[in-house]
Amino acid sequence: QVYLVESGGGLVQAGASLKLSCTASGGSFNTSAMAWFRQAPGKAREFVAGLSGSGGGTMYEESVKGRFTISRDNAERRVYLQMNTVKPEDTAVYYCAGANSPYPETWFSRRAYTYWGQGTLVTVSS
Repeated sequence: QVYLVESGGGLVQAGASLKLSCTASGGSFNTSAMAWFRQAPGKAREFVAGLSGSGGGTMYEESVKGRFTISRDNAERRVYLQMNTVKPEDTAVYYCAGANSPYPETWFSRRAYTYWGQGTLVTVSS
């Protein structure tokens, strides 16, 4: 069992930067693909970015490419989401997710991930 706890959310202005962290405990973190999803009010939860267990493979949702960067520190058992040039449409609850394999069956589906954090709210003001 892997437990995930997100932190780093808050209120920021459009154009600013923010870094989210996800700390994992239990399980085999180093061999687990990790991802960030987000859920805006009234919308479905959507994939944002993913990273393979080794860190060698990444995937990004189209709207965040070039602005967000996912990274991991396996020694610290942490995953990060560096968010640059944020926009009001990035406002959402951001969730950390972990798969049971180094690569998920599919990056974009919630069903590919077994472990979830409780979420951290990011609000971007215009």
